Amino acid sequence: MELKKMLFVTDFDELWFDALESLMDLRKAGLNHIVFLHVIQRDKVAMHRGKGYLKDEEVRLRQMADVRFIDWAESIFEKGMECGAYVVVGKHVPKILSTVESEKVDLIVMGAHKRTKIEKLYADSETLDLLRRTQTPVLVHKYMLPSGKVNDKPFETPILVTDWSPPCERALEYVISLKNAIKKVLVSHVISDASMKGKSKTELQRLQKENKKRLEDVAITFEDEGIEVETHLGIGEVAAEIENVAREYSATMIITGTTGKGAWRARWLGSTSQELAESSELPTLLIP
Repeated sequence: MELKKMLFVTDFDELWFDALESLMDLRKAGLNHIVFLHVIQRDKVAMHRGKGYLKDEEVRLRQMADVRFIDWAESIFEKGMECGAYVVVGKHVPKILSTVESEKVDLIVMGAHKRTKIEKLYADSETLDLLRRTQTPVLVHKYMLPSGKVNDKPFETPILVTDWSPPCERALEYVISLKNAIKKVLVSHVISDASMKGKSKTELQRLQKENKKRLEDVAITFEDEGIEVETHLGIGEVAAEIENVAREYSATMIITGTTGKGAWRARWLGSTSQELAESSELPTLLIP
């Protein structure tokens, strides 16, 4: 896997230029081209006395975005990198997908949009919708938190969460491709409550032993690549355990695979990767 071109999606609310600068360590992994995207959503453009869509407001928003991107592009060019920018009108996810297709980017960076409890029950998040429709890795970046905390070195000490699925294997390969931007990686597998249900003590001991061995094998893989690594085997509710481990080891990012479950299953049964992307304070890199 190569990371040369990145799509940076911004609404000029959560992700500003300082959030982009926090990702510049990726240059050590080969990043040399940034594509900016700002989507003006029609339903969020001001309406004018019941007359429908206000064209003047669209023009104003386009001009504001263009000015910002010109300023950002100058800084990118000064770093010796290439840059492009799109300011488009339409729905968020389709415009991201069309830009990914036309630009052939290797990574999508977007902000985390909080949803209400009702929205979580009846509406897919943009992140989930995007993940179901793309094979490009998605970084849900959380740069500035309400607490004032800043995630300014997200790739420094990531935690790789694996359930041994093919997407998580691809996540492992992706981490290796970023090794020049990473100081240390923590690899974690959590034996979930559901997977332990109904098993005898002997079966649980065997399960624990098997997973420890798999973690040791992953550690050897990283060490062979010259990457410092620690492993962790947890037990319990997956997302909560990962949050605890991330705090204990001072992780700077969560990286995991995602299966792109169907809409009904993801909405009602939940997805660990989706839950982490929405609830964790850490940036979350999701590998389809």
